[in-house]
Amino acid sequence: MRIALVHDYLSQDGGAERVLQAFHEIWPEAPIFVLFYDQDKIKSFADADIRESFLAKFPFIKSKYQWYLPLMPIATEKHNLSEFDVVLSSTSAFAKGILTKEDGLHISYCHTPTRYLWSDTHEYIQDLKYNFLVKLFLPRLIHKLRIWDRNSVDRVDKFIANSHTVFKRIKKYYRRESDVIYPPIDLSKFYISADVEDYFVTGGRIVNYKRFDLVVQAFNRLGYKLKIFGDGPALESLKKLAKSNIEFLGRISDQQKAKVLSRARAFIHPQIEDFGITPIESMASGRPVIAYGMGGVTETVVSGVSGLFFYKQDWETLFDIVLNFDKYTWDSVKIREQVSRFDEKIFKEKIKNYVEKHYLDFLSEMNRCEL
Repeated sequence: MRIALVHDYLSQDGGAERVLQAFHEIWPEAPIFVLFYDQDKIKSFADADIRESFLAKFPFIKSKYQWYLPLMPIATEKHNLSEFDVVLSSTSAFAKGILTKEDGLHISYCHTPTRYLWSDTHEYIQDLKYNFLVKLFLPRLIHKLRIWDRNSVDRVDKFIANSHTVFKRIKKYYRRESDVIYPPIDLSKFYISADVEDYFVTGGRIVNYKRFDLVVQAFNRLGYKLKIFGDGPALESLKKLAKSNIEFLGRISDQQKAKVLSRARAFIHPQIEDFGITPIESMASGRPVIAYGMGGVTETVVSGVSGLFFYKQDWETLFDIVLNFDKYTWDSVKIREQVSRFDEKIFKEKIKNYVEKHYLDFLSEMNRCEL
């Protein structure tokens, strides 16, 4: 079985890239096809056979890749995958649109149907800091990309969703069924600390849609200590909003994150995520999660056991739940036990078995057709 891996592009080290890394560890000889690869930002694929598209030669592709959105569909289609029996794509955008040979199986691990094409189109256009003319042109471009994206779905033989939340989106936007396999978490990196300190923590990629502004506004009024880790385009505006009880840690290592999470009173998760890896890392550290009760986190946090939900996405509601946090008691061991099913060893076993089973089924079906 000759297998290839396809990913949208390698420009940040996030949850999707961890999934790709797990794929690479299962099939280390499989080449990885991407639109472009920023080696300065991502070091974890140094030993991989990375094959970039023609876009990798374009100026400013790593820093201004949004300029080349109109070319990404054709660049994806130009990946030559004719020598492979199985193609496993990891995507939230273009990679599912690759072309495979007639007797090749395409399995797509979908992190979500492309947000800016489907669920978040209006917010995406509104948040972009471009002039009026660019924003006037964008809806037409997005319309064309949406048509290509919908047509590309027919090139996928089997869909895997990274959560039941994404399962529902695939069914709504693509009218396709999918199987759910949760993303991998290396639980061995996280531990229960004997010392819990007097602070709350939040963090990740600091962008507007993750609504860290709600956390800052709530803690400005509470006066409780809050630590925020991570970097991103919304960081400076958050710093201007925050009072002295809020500390910004910037980008931190996995070891630093494990320490910060394990000693916090709780992790704050104010956004809607497709799955949500950092809340699981907090629970793997034995610490509860205070989360907005929408999206993938509803599948991972058990209310009253490993965390609490708030159901109105504003700072006032978050303020109230944090203010009453001390009314609850938490069992760190039980919290960690709740997330054992997300360990990366389980993920690798499920993915490997899934690919092998469906390839055998695919071959059987092809043989029946020939008869």
